[in-house]
Amino acid sequence: MEINGVPLHPLVVHSAVVFTPLAVLAALAYANPSWRDRVRWPLVVLAAISLVSIWVAYFSGEDLREERFAAATGPFAERLDDHESWAEKLRIGVTVFAALAFVSAWFHTRTGTVRTALAALTVVAALATGVLVFLTGDAGAQATWKIDS
Repeated sequence: MEINGVPLHPLVVHSAVVFTPLAVLAALAYANPSWRDRVRWPLVVLAAISLVSIWVAYFSGEDLREERFAAATGPFAERLDDHESWAEKLRIGVTVFAALAFVSAWFHTRTGTVRTALAALTVVAALATGVLVFLTGDAGAQATWKIDS
């Protein structure tokens, strides 16, 4: 799929690269009990945008590979495979993170262990998602911009 001649994948990737770190920061802020009331809805919105953008980037990346790079071989194909491998992990990671963010917001009024455990799990999932975004993006940049010598 293309928009004005540009493949959808690089366009959507920018959304994932911007909104996922923002969602991670919101999750870190949510872990602070005094900020939870103010950060709950921004966390949910940012996690939802991140979830959608990463899934759209994943599927548009699959389409791009089929349309333009199906016959790729050698080091370039290996770098694409590495990027795809990280993208699969990211897709799972962001889904878990978003689900935890939604559950945390839903049980926001709970107190004690439930609230603390949900906040902690959300932060761990957010940090893992942040790392996966970086690794996936780096692998994609390597596939796109690295020149074989």
